Amino acid sequence: MERLQKGSPGLTLTAEQKAQLAEVDSSFNARIAERKIFLSDQIKKAAAAGKFDELESLEKQLAADVRRLEEDRENKKEKLRASWLTSK
Repeated sequence: MERLQKGSPGLTLTAEQKAQLAEVDSSFNARIAERKIFLSDQIKKAAAAGKFDELESLEKQLAADVRRLEEDRENKKEKLRASWLTSK
């Protein structure tokens, strides 16, 4: 823990900043869940129909979409944190 603090300056978050980060998390978690529900339904249909090529493609798409949304979430949170550092 101490090594982490030496590498980056300590940033004490206000309640408002924590709420902003939580809102970003909540928003992206909802988008991820929405994507999982949509593609999981298509995956089930493809599996039931025996379309294994389509099934594999949909599973890869789901993994890529979730990974992209998680990266987007972290990027947005980093931009928020950076804006708080520059506004001081």
